[in-house]
Amino acid sequence: MKKSLLWALAAIMVLSVALAGCNSNSDGGDGDKSKEQTLIFGRGGDSVGLDPATVTDGESFKVIKNVYDTLVEYGEQDTDVNPALAEEWDIAEDGLTYTFTLREGVKFHNGEDFNAEAVVKNFERWMTSGDSGKFAYYASMFGGFKGDEGHVIKSVEAKDDYTVEFKLNRPQAPFLKNLAMTPFSIAAPGEFDKIETEPVGTGPFKFVDWKRNDRITLEKNGEYWKEGLPKLDKVIFRAIPDNSNRLNALKTGEIHLMDGVNPSDVAEIEDNADLQTFFRPSMNVGYLGFNTQMEPFNDKKVRQALNHAVDKEALIKAFYEGQAEPAKNPMPPVIDGYNDEVDPYPFDLEKAKQLLAEAGYPDGFKTELWAMPVPRPYMPDGKKAAEAIAANFAKIGVDAEIVSYEWGTYLEKAQKGEAPMFLLGWTGDNGDADNFLYTLLDKDTIDSNNYSRYANDKVHDILIEAQSTPDKEKRAELYKQAQVLIHEDAPWVPLVHSEPALAGLKTVEGFQPHPTGSDKLTNVSLK
Repeated sequence: MKKSLLWALAAIMVLSVALAGCNSNSDGGDGDKSKEQTLIFGRGGDSVGLDPATVTDGESFKVIKNVYDTLVEYGEQDTDVNPALAEEWDIAEDGLTYTFTLREGVKFHNGEDFNAEAVVKNFERWMTSGDSGKFAYYASMFGGFKGDEGHVIKSVEAKDDYTVEFKLNRPQAPFLKNLAMTPFSIAAPGEFDKIETEPVGTGPFKFVDWKRNDRITLEKNGEYWKEGLPKLDKVIFRAIPDNSNRLNALKTGEIHLMDGVNPSDVAEIEDNADLQTFFRPSMNVGYLGFNTQMEPFNDKKVRQALNHAVDKEALIKAFYEGQAEPAKNPMPPVIDGYNDEVDPYPFDLEKAKQLLAEAGYPDGFKTELWAMPVPRPYMPDGKKAAEAIAANFAKIGVDAEIVSYEWGTYLEKAQKGEAPMFLLGWTGDNGDADNFLYTLLDKDTIDSNNYSRYANDKVHDILIEAQSTPDKEKRAELYKQAQVLIHEDAPWVPLVHSEPALAGLKTVEGFQPHPTGSDKLTNVSLK
C-alpha cells in the first residue's frame, strides 16, 4: 500500500514538471528557463550589417535599434524628440551651438563608461572619414564631411565628462531630429574595429550571436538605464524570406511577431482568435528610380514617358489590397511641406509613346529593371511589381529585363550607379521633409542615398535654404517649390505610400510599430 502511494506521488511529480515545461515561453531551442521570456521576430531578410553608421537597410536597423541608444529619441509612435542618453540640452539663439547634458551612470555592454568623450569619438569617426559610400547617412543628413563646403557640424567637444558641445557651420532646422536617427547611435569606442558584426552599445539588449541568413540573437541588458526594462529576456530575429512561410511559422507558434504581411492575408489573420494585427503608421514611399546619368534616362522626356506608362491603381489593387495610396511626390502626405497641388502623371500609354518619339526612341529601347529580392514595407513583392511594370512598358516598346541580386549586393550596386532602372523605397527616419527630399534627391547625396544620381542646382539651393530656416511655414513653402521642380524633372516614378501590416500572437503585449520602421522592443512582453 505504501509502495503504491509512493509510486503515485512520483507520477504526479513527473507530470507536474512536464506541465511546467509546456507552460514556459518558447525560446527557439536556445534555453530551458521556465520563466525566461524569449520573443522571436520573423522578418523577410537578414541584416546587411550591424554598424549603425554604415548600413542603410531596414533589416539592419531593426536589430541595431535594440542594441544602441541615441542622444535623443523619438516618442513611441511619433517623431517628437525626447531625452535619451542626453537628459537635457540648450540651443543658442543663433542656432549654431547645441550643448547637451549627458545621463550619468550609463555603461556600454562591455563595461566601458558612456560619457562625453565617447560621443566625441563617435562623431569624429563619422565626420572625418570623407567616405560617402561607407557613411552614407552621415553625408546625407549633415551635408558631407569635415572640410566640405556644405558640412553642417563645425566641431564636437567634450566640455567635461558629461557635457558635450556641438558647434554648427550653419543652422540646421532638423538637427535634433537627425540626432535621434538610428544611424547616429552611440557605440562603444573600444569596439569600433568589430562593430560591423559584434555591436556594443548602451541599449536594452546585448548582442549574442549572428547566424547569417538565419538568425540574430540578443539578450537582456540587466543594467539598462531605464529602470525595470526591458521586459523580455531574449530577442531572436529570424529571417524567413517568403511572406506566406513566415505567416505559417506564426500560426504554428514558431515565431511571435512578423512583418511583411501580405495585404491579402490581413482578413484571415484578423479572423484568427490566436493572432492579432498591427498597422505601422504610414511614413514611406515606394518608387521606381531612374539613373539620370545613364542613357537613355539622362533625357527628361524618357523619364516623363515612363511616368505615364505605370498604372499605379492597378499595382495597388493587385499587391496592396487597398492598404496603400498612389504617390505623386517623393514624400508622403503626412510630412509637413507636402505639395498636394502637384498634378500626378496620368496613366496614358499614348502620351508615353509620344514623349518617347520626341526623345528619339519611336520604337522604344532595351534596358534592365532591377527588382528587390526581399519584401519591404512599401513593396510586399518587388519581383511581381517589376513584372507588372515591365508588362506596361512593353506596350510602349520598352523591353525591360528583370534583374535581381542578394539584398546587400542589390543596394551596393544601385548606390554605385550600376542600375539603369530600379525599384526601391524609403521609410522616413525623422518625420521631416529634409529626410526625403535632401537625403534622396539632392546633388550632395549622390553616392550615398541619392541612387538616381539626380542633380538640379535650383532644387539644391531651395533645400539648403529650407534646412537653414527655423520658420516652419517658410520651410514648408520651400519644400513645396522643390517638389514642383522634382516632379517636372521626373527622376523617379513615385509609386505608393503604404500602411504596412504586421502580425503577432495574442500573447504579445506592449508592441507599438513605429512610423520609422524601426521598433524598440523595450516595453514588449509575453503573457
